[in-house]
Amino acid sequence: MDHVPVRLSPPASLLYAVRRLLRPLARLMMAFGVNFPTFASLAKEVFVEAAVRDFPDGGAAVTDSQVSVLSGVHRREVKRLRDEMQHQRPPPVAVSLGAQIVAKWCADPRCLDGQRRPLPLPRLASKGGDVSFEKLVEGISKDIRSRAVLEEWLRLGVARLDEEDRVHLVESAFIPTQGFDEKAFYFGKGLHDHLAAAGHNMLGQHPPFLDRMAYYDGLTPESEAQLRELARELAARMLQEINSKALELQDRDSARENARYRVTFGAYFYSAEDEYGRRD
Repeated sequence: MDHVPVRLSPPASLLYAVRRLLRPLARLMMAFGVNFPTFASLAKEVFVEAAVRDFPDGGAAVTDSQVSVLSGVHRREVKRLRDEMQHQRPPPVAVSLGAQIVAKWCADPRCLDGQRRPLPLPRLASKGGDVSFEKLVEGISKDIRSRAVLEEWLRLGVARLDEEDRVHLVESAFIPTQGFDEKAFYFGKGLHDHLAAAGHNMLGQHPPFLDRMAYYDGLTPESEAQLRELARELAARMLQEINSKALELQDRDSARENARYRVTFGAYFYSAEDEYGRRD
């Protein structure tokens, strides 16, 4: 990671921007019983983590005293928090597995219609052969039965079964309608990467990441509804193309030693070395 320079005093415009982005976060946290002391405890951990990982001392590891000066956290607390950082857990396996299955479904030409939308798949290989939900799951992991995956997806609202025993993908981007843990995982992942891309650009680091948006006001509810639907259609096509190309490149890179990077793309693009290592 590029060295992050330290300013002597924070720009007022940055403080205003941070205050603004914290508002919806505070609303969400309070709605789920997360009060300020809990948030402050989390923030303390994150400040120490950022000081350790993003502000190297000429390539050497920063000391507890340096972390304390950078973060404003007491040195004794810094030592405790650094020890706890060694035991951080990777993302939930079930969420990662589900995302891989959906990505494969949305990229395999055999599983798509003429408009490149996911086709309903026969539930069992005995009815659909290789183009079946059972084989789709086996192609990602032979350790988990397709029946268990389907039951969880039905619970989450990700899939539905029809009268012909075919599995329909309800949410092609794997955003569950139920299942709070799964939603929380993608909430953190997506916003983390968007903020990381924007922060990279604010620091003037090169090359800059793509980070674009369109902004209009003075619209009627009818116009807003038209733009909402157009955004859904364009985003679905865009993500379909990115998903297909990413899977092709992932297969090509699977045996390469330097295949350590992950990417995220919305109306922004972010890449970084995966802190949890390569996926098996």
